[in-house]
Amino acid sequence: MNNKAYLAIPIALVVSMLIPELAMASVESTLAAIQTKFISTILPLCAILGLVFAAFSFFMGNPSARAHVFLAIVGAAIGFGAPSIVAFVRGLVQ
Repeated sequence: MNNKAYLAIPIALVVSMLIPELAMASVESTLAAIQTKFISTILPLCAILGLVFAAFSFFMGNPSARAHVFLAIVGAAIGFGAPSIVAFVRGLVQ
């Protein structure tokens, strides 16, 4: 194959990234799906794991257990309150 054949695929990829309508891709819907997945599954899971770690630290007698519990509660509040936080920020931007 000559050099033109090797350049056709990268050029097509760059054009499809710059003009998503040509690739029939919607950046907004993809980002919204990622945001929904992140807010609905990953943040609450991390908040629960943080609370479990803080409780384990507290029961094992770690001297910094209070800090762990405090940070876990703050993280859980942020994790479970993320949809409200996102809606608030989205309202400020629009």
